[in-house]
Formats: sequence, C-alpha cells, structure tokens
Amino acid sequence: MAGRLRFGAFIAPFHPLGENPTLAIERDLDLVVHMDRLGYDEAWIGEHHSAGYELIASPELFIATVAERTRHIRLGTGVSSLPYHHPLMLADRINQLDHVTRGRVMFGVGPGALPSDAFMMGIPVARQRDRMDEALDVLVPLLRGETVTRQTDWFTLNEARLQMRPYTRPSVEIAVASQVSPTGAQAAGRHGLGLLSIGATQAGGFNALASNWAIAEAQAAEAGRTMDRNAWRLVGPMHVAATREEARAQVRYGIEQWLYYFREVAALPLAPQDGSDPVDSLVNSGMAVVGTPDDAIAQIARLQEQSGGFGAYLTLDTNWAEWDDKKKSYELIARHVMPAFQDSNGNRDASLRWAADNRPRFIGEAQAAVGARVAQHVAQKGTENIRPEILAAMGLDKKPEAAE
Repeated sequence: MAGRLRFGAFIAPFHPLGENPTLAIERDLDLVVHMDRLGYDEAWIGEHHSAGYELIASPELFIATVAERTRHIRLGTGVSSLPYHHPLMLADRINQLDHVTRGRVMFGVGPGALPSDAFMMGIPVARQRDRMDEALDVLVPLLRGETVTRQTDWFTLNEARLQMRPYTRPSVEIAVASQVSPTGAQAAGRHGLGLLSIGATQAGGFNALASNWAIAEAQAAEAGRTMDRNAWRLVGPMHVAATREEARAQVRYGIEQWLYYFREVAALPLAPQDGSDPVDSLVNSGMAVVGTPDDAIAQIARLQEQSGGFGAYLTLDTNWAEWDDKKKSYELIARHVMPAFQDSNGNRDASLRWAADNRPRFIGEAQAAVGARVAQHVAQKGTENIRPEILAAMGLDKKPEAAE
C-alpha cells in the first residue's frame, strides 16, 4: 500500500504477578512518553477488570494522565468494552478527552475480552456482541453531536445528547476490534468505521485478514458507506535487538509468564506445551518477531501482502524483555523499521546518489575556485605564507624562466 505507514503500540498491558503494580502502571505511562519522543504515531490502551495481568481498568484515566506528559502521539482506548458502560456516560467521557487532548484521542470499541469481567457484572457472555452492536448504534450519532432516543433491554436514552459538540469534526475517530469472527468487520462496515485487527499475526487472524476486510467493505456498501484502508490497524508481538541471538536471549526474561497467562487464564494456545522451544514456535508460525529490524520489516511486508494494505502497524506490548531491553526494541523499530515504510530516506538517498554521480565535476569546480584564490594571493603578496605542498598542488611552485 502506497503512503506513510503509521506505527504504534497496543498496550493491554500484560504484567505478571510478583512485581509492584503501581510501578508497573507507571512503566506503561513511561513507555508512551518514550514512544512520543521516538516519533510513534499511536498508543492504544486496554480495559480489563479481572485476571490479574491486565491492570488498566480505565483507559480514559490513563489517556488523560499520559496526554499531559506527551506532545504528539495519538491516544486510543484499546478497547472500551461497550457492554460494560451506559453509552451516554461513555460518550461523554470520550468527548471530554477529545477536548482536553485537542483531538489526540481515538475511540476503540469491542464486546469485552475476558469472560470473567462480564461474569462479575452479570452480563451474559452470549449477549456481549449483541450489546456491542446496540451500543455502537447510538454511540456513533452521539459522538457526532446528534440527539438519540433508544430503548433496549439494558439501556435507555431519552432525547440524549452531549452538552459539548466534539472537538474533532465530525467525530472522534472510532475503530472496532476484530479477530477471527466477522463481528467486528460487520460493525465497522455498517458505520464506515476503522478496523482494529488485534490478532493479525495469529494463524486464524492472519488467514482472516483479507476476508474480514471484504466483509467490512460489503457491509459498508450495503449501508451506503465506504471503508478506508488507512483506518485499518494490524496488531502483532515484536521484540527486536541488534542480533537474533540477543533478541532471543532477552525475551527469555518474561515470555514464559506471558504464555502462562494465555494458556491457563485466557485459554489461547499460543505456543506448544510439549517441551519444544516456545520462541521457535512463535517465530516459525509467523505470530511473533523475535529478531532484528530486518525480521520486523519482513513481517510487516508479509502482512501487507496478506491484507492488501493497511494504515498502521501496532506492536502488541508484551513485557517479554527487561525494561531497558524493551525500550531499546522500540527505539530500534523507530530508527530502522519505520523509515522502511515511510519513505523517510527517499530524498536523502537521491541526494547522496546525485552528489556521488557528480563528484568529479563538483570537486573540479571546487579545486578551480580555491586555485584561483591562491593564485590571486600569490600575485598580490607572494608565496611567503603559503605552504609548499599547496603551491605544488596548484602548479605555482615553479618560477618563470628568465626572458632571453
């Protein structure tokens, strides 16, 4: 896909037990500040309420905090679980963030990822996707400043509207989470919203990329809307270092605890439990990059080919590595991976080649200009203060023969 690919992170986050949770959240804030300094475009912050690892309960509070510490990076809810909130209250919070961040907020939505969250609130898991659709049907017009009346079995809106018109016109950007099922793609297409493919590098999610986009486009066409590939984000885990060996050694710090969470809590079989190397499994399956910037470039190119083109790549933040190694990975991606997809050095390369191709002419002209000035000086002041090697280079070290 032509154009400037954006880069960011999808921060659930994942923090194993055994460390200070206050400091863990502070590191998440520091990570977004670090990304802002490195020139990343986006950071998406998750919402979870149980299971111990994913500690951020309110992405809105996190965004409000980190917005004060950053200058450029856009900040999204990744994602707000719509069945957990009355739509008017959620719309009002997002609209307020849109104003206080001066348009840097993005609104990512989904049905809710953890069944344990829904259970605690008495929400039937089987109804979560239906409730997401019902909430989205009213959130879209509310965030455009429209008045909405709607009655469902779980919320009521009577002539509801936001007190303030949105800062971003016509609305804050909205993106719908999608994995393997067509639910997210259908919802995005129905409203002409962005698509957030969270499991883009998992086998099922990878294989469904093109088909989910086709579903979204078909749904959008039925609704008289269009889909924008630039508003499509793909998410996948990635840790890079100077060499593959260094990267693999670094992720040994936390990868087993991350896999434990998905095997025993989230119940997603991401790596084998037969004693084989989990890093080999994740890398060889294409789900993760644990290697060099060149490996990261190859992964993103593979996703571009599979999907047909998208607008942003988001690193799934994993805490596989120690804090300093993790920050270095983000730095290496910014220095060596992002430029490959943003045409950052096209003009520099052309300028370098042009200067190299014309070097003989430029050097000749420069030498001639210097020689003329030296000759002028010799004619006016003599050769007393000119080094002999300079005179020799200019051919001015020979005395004219005496006239016969």
